Amino acid sequence: MEKNLLEVNNIEVVYNDIIQVLRGVSLNVPKGGIVALLGTNGAGKTTTLRAISGLLKPENGAIKEGFIKFNGTDTTNLLGTDVVKLGSVMVPEGRRVFKHLTVNENILVGSITRKDGSKKIREDNELMYRHFPRLSKVTNRMAGYSSGGEQQMIAIARALMAAPQMLMLDEPSLGLAPILVKEIFENIQRINKELDTTILVVEQNAKVALAVSDYAYIMESGKIVLEGPSKELKDNPDVKEFYMGITKGGGRKSFKDVKSYKRRKRWM
Repeated sequence: MEKNLLEVNNIEVVYNDIIQVLRGVSLNVPKGGIVALLGTNGAGKTTTLRAISGLLKPENGAIKEGFIKFNGTDTTNLLGTDVVKLGSVMVPEGRRVFKHLTVNENILVGSITRKDGSKKIREDNELMYRHFPRLSKVTNRMAGYSSGGEQQMIAIARALMAAPQMLMLDEPSLGLAPILVKEIFENIQRINKELDTTILVVEQNAKVALAVSDYAYIMESGKIVLEGPSKELKDNPDVKEFYMGITKGGGRKSFKDVKSYKRRKRWM
């Protein structure tokens, strides 16, 4: 059995001391694996990543119950910079590149916490362009003038320059054309295999996330409502219906359908 690199145990997250967003969330990410966290908007996926990344405090959030361990270290109350130094790095939703820096300057920003010398950093910088060949054509362009797909690649490359043991991605497919989504997720698989980087990916696009991940969790209303090997979840009728839009008749079904809503309520 693979050792768990990340352990999230029964955490409850509250914002502004009154708004409870996560309710007893538990999940594990095995070393070397790809784990997907799925769910609709407002399910609590991003808050889960913020809790793991040490980014709740700037948002007036706090973990009130439970704990988080990364590689055996309790990170429940650590700040983001300390979590990054331990080897856990997040690519936030919406890409958030430094628009007035060049593509290469953006990528190099990710190495700021490293202590392993300029030679290794230069080698990794070159490696990023082998993983994302599109970026080699725009390396000196201001990042703000790059396309959405290029900006997502910049954000991932920047995170990888921190030499993480675990890379967390928040909605990497958001706003991208299908061909770019395919390219991004193919890169995620290559990063996992070739760089031996553990991946935790948060996605609304269940089809693509289940295709590349080993194991998946599904969130609703701040709770994990379903989990299992990704291959099994792909064939689960509830997952097909609510996250892939596939019904027995082959058509798409609205969430407003009463029968569907009753099935969904079984999870809550």
